[in-house]
Amino acid sequence: MKKVLKVVLIILLVIIIGVAGVVVYVKAALPNVGDAPDIKVEVTPERVARGKYLANHVAVCMDCHSHRDWTVYAGPIKEDLGGGGEKFGKELGFPGTLYSRNITPYGLSNWTDGEIFRTITTGENKYGKALFPLMGYLGYGKMDKEDIYSIIAYLRTLTPVKNDVPDRKLDFPVNIIVNTMPARATLSTKPDTNNVIAYGKYLVTAANCVECHSKVDNGKRIAGTEFGGGREFDFPNGTIVTSANITPDKENGIGNWSEEIFIQKFKQYADTSYHLQQVGQNDFNTVMPWLMFAGMTKNDLSAIYKYLRTVKPLNNRVEKFTRKQG
Repeated sequence: MKKVLKVVLIILLVIIIGVAGVVVYVKAALPNVGDAPDIKVEVTPERVARGKYLANHVAVCMDCHSHRDWTVYAGPIKEDLGGGGEKFGKELGFPGTLYSRNITPYGLSNWTDGEIFRTITTGENKYGKALFPLMGYLGYGKMDKEDIYSIIAYLRTLTPVKNDVPDRKLDFPVNIIVNTMPARATLSTKPDTNNVIAYGKYLVTAANCVECHSKVDNGKRIAGTEFGGGREFDFPNGTIVTSANITPDKENGIGNWSEEIFIQKFKQYADTSYHLQQVGQNDFNTVMPWLMFAGMTKNDLSAIYKYLRTVKPLNNRVEKFTRKQG
């Protein structure tokens, strides 16, 4: 009996040492996506214009990196464009407390263009720290290098916002697991706009549509649920908004939507007749940044529509608005 107990203790000790070794490795050696490139982005009017369009209406960087007014439907930006400080806490279902970073020249004053580039496309920042995947770096890392350059050029032109953002506090074990999430960029070439399906896919990737419009388990996308909706987003008032099924399924997706209806769904928020809708303390809201995506061109929205018509139809019924039980 003593021998059996001794063997069991030895096995447990080996397991503990092994686990500890893995934790130490992950904390000390990861992330490791390579050095930041040695680049200097030339700030041209063309790049700034393209970067402004991408950052505000496609990749919607400004959506998270600015304060949003959640007393209004879809949470439009209310102040300090790019100044960061938007809180993402446990009350929203996150494993800890995170704050969006200040990406104006005030926050990036000591960052090289290469460090910004690596952060956007891989999820490893200037200091070798892993970004939480609330930041869509896995999608941005598949974009065209020139588009990333344009975003960097635009960020350099923002009005500096003097805002020192608190550090994040992630719960265990996410504070360790997060180090495994950054990945080397797999950059692509932006397709010709005449290649509508490929170009639509590029835009969908840049907008990270799949991350919100798929089911997740512990923050990780569930394979096979892509674009079928079902991801739940908690609001502090106890309401839950669930992402829509945007596959071409005719029963529960957008299979019966015409291109005109799809485009108008976005463009209605850019119409001069649209008035911001105030939401009450107990009313439902949405995390979908409609007012930002509304700034996309009709041609780009058309390309997105045409690409979504090619994805696998998923018969997943979504109840958009619900309340927490109890």
